[in-house]
Amino acid sequence: MEVLAMTAVIYARYSTDSQREESIEGQIRECTAYAEKNGFTVVKHYIDRAVSAKTDNRPQFQQMIKDSERGIFDVIIVWKLDRFARNRYDSARYKTQLKRNGVKLVSATEVISAGPEGIILESVLEGYAEYYSADLSEKVVRGMTENALKGIYNGGTIPFGYMIDETRHYQPDPLLAPYVEQTFQKYADGATMTDLRDWLKAHNIKNSMGGEMSYNTIQRMLSNRRYIG
Repeated sequence: MEVLAMTAVIYARYSTDSQREESIEGQIRECTAYAEKNGFTVVKHYIDRAVSAKTDNRPQFQQMIKDSERGIFDVIIVWKLDRFARNRYDSARYKTQLKRNGVKLVSATEVISAGPEGIILESVLEGYAEYYSADLSEKVVRGMTENALKGIYNGGTIPFGYMIDETRHYQPDPLLAPYVEQTFQKYADGATMTDLRDWLKAHNIKNSMGGEMSYNTIQRMLSNRRYIG
């Protein structure tokens, strides 16, 4: 009697835009090698790019969980368990759902036995992933706070009238800063939002996206403490 090969899918993920596409390729390469070594037939790849494992908003991950109900694969292969989930609650919740659907989760790079020792090791790895995620988030927030206090650019939209110099510090844009100053002065003198918008439009002043200055953009500028210190 012929024994049918177990079917598997590969789930790969990286967290931020700063990580390269090679990260995905490397994960798939190692997962594919693991599948070949263990006699699994890979039938599909699920890939989430620039998505954190801390959120449920992972389209391909959610599709994989949904597809597990259809019985089209037996195993999910991940490069490391932290690709699957970054906290113990989500990991346990989704693994319970997979178990109910007859699907097993395996790591291509972490050797976890099927016995009691494997349960302990898997818990330790998941706990470390959660710790690493929380610790990293804390360090990122602390670093961004320090940068903000020093006037260093943290990324995102640059406030109107500013530019970023070679040291990543905010500096007044010599072309736009005078319009910012005059906008504040006109507002202090009693100009309305319509007056300010029309005045900026008459001088062909655009927002950071190249569009016309809207009421909301002007209001955000007037209420942004960066302009007044």
